[in-house]
Amino acid sequence: MVALSSNLLYFAFILYLVATLFFGGSIKSKKDTAGSGPNKWANIAIFITIAGFVAQLGYFITRWIASGHAPVSNLFEFTTFFGMALVGAFIVIYFIYKTPLLGLFTMPVAILVIAYAAMFPKDISPLIPALQSDWLHIHVTTAAVGEAILAVSFAAGLIYLVKVVDQTKASKHTFWLEVVMFALMCTIGFVAVSSSFSLANYESKFTYIDKNGQEDVIEYNLPAVVGPHEGKLQTAAKFEPLAETPAIINAKKLNTVLWSLVSGLALYWLVRLILRKRISASLQPFVKNINLDLVDEISYRSVIIGFPVFTLGALIFAMIWAQIAWTRFWGWDPKEVWALITWLFYAAFLHLRMSKGWHGEKSAWLAVIGFVIIMFNLVAVNLVIAGLHSYAG
Repeated sequence: MVALSSNLLYFAFILYLVATLFFGGSIKSKKDTAGSGPNKWANIAIFITIAGFVAQLGYFITRWIASGHAPVSNLFEFTTFFGMALVGAFIVIYFIYKTPLLGLFTMPVAILVIAYAAMFPKDISPLIPALQSDWLHIHVTTAAVGEAILAVSFAAGLIYLVKVVDQTKASKHTFWLEVVMFALMCTIGFVAVSSSFSLANYESKFTYIDKNGQEDVIEYNLPAVVGPHEGKLQTAAKFEPLAETPAIINAKKLNTVLWSLVSGLALYWLVRLILRKRISASLQPFVKNINLDLVDEISYRSVIIGFPVFTLGALIFAMIWAQIAWTRFWGWDPKEVWALITWLFYAAFLHLRMSKGWHGEKSAWLAVIGFVIIMFNLVAVNLVIAGLHSYAG
């Protein structure tokens, strides 16, 4: 069952890659202008996307059967579910607005999310006592679906910005748009580096003192740029860390973030050398025919739908479960704090949109920033800061 589950996820990933190529072919077709409706390329692309979604849904079900619990209990499981929810949200919105270009920008995000998930341990482990509750799949899946719908808003906002930002001169707008492209390169770079060291069977072990003052053992699958608190390398002929982290920081996960940044920087400049211009500038030919009002509406509608779902899953259900598990509904855990920050941001987004008339470019920037906050919560908070949600690693 576990092997079948893994094969279905791999098959879904391949189908998503193929679908992205067909969405690209749809945009290049002279019979289609992005936003005017699908052509045969787009029809094939959405059919392949649906097939991939069904395959990934099969992965989710078979892994649930194999593990005996909802497969959202660690970073690998949660992130793959987030990727699946993103594809599902895109499919629904695609059939409402029939905009092939949205697929060209949304599917790569889903692909990167799933590829990033594949770098984490995939083993099925028994649930710790805190997670042995029906609220696991109620809270986590609802929160992930809300974030996935909000991610579609990011894709639409990114399309809008690629179209309207003037790339003929350097400005703060071109800079920050390129920062977004750099973040995407970091994900690709990390997947490449992690895959390389995984194929080489790289492994190093450290003994260290954890935040409770107890000695423990940690295993690295990437060279240790930063080591654990009072860590001692136990594996011969392996890379010695350049620095040591305090006990409150998860050194292994911080090391993952650092490798993502370094590999992303190298890949970004390689792509820039090949393209000989900003990455966002190179994407402009794909968006030259888009209907800006339509893209703006898609971004806004995604937030209108995603925000209440996120509120329900990430705050209300989370508080109920926290009260049951920890006898308090709020405890200022880092994950709780960033969930609240995310909620406040999108509440401000809707307020500015409806009360202050922040449409168009301003709204698009807010959609992009909102997704950055979501990813910070998913990646940095989970990987770096030790808290009650650290079991998700």
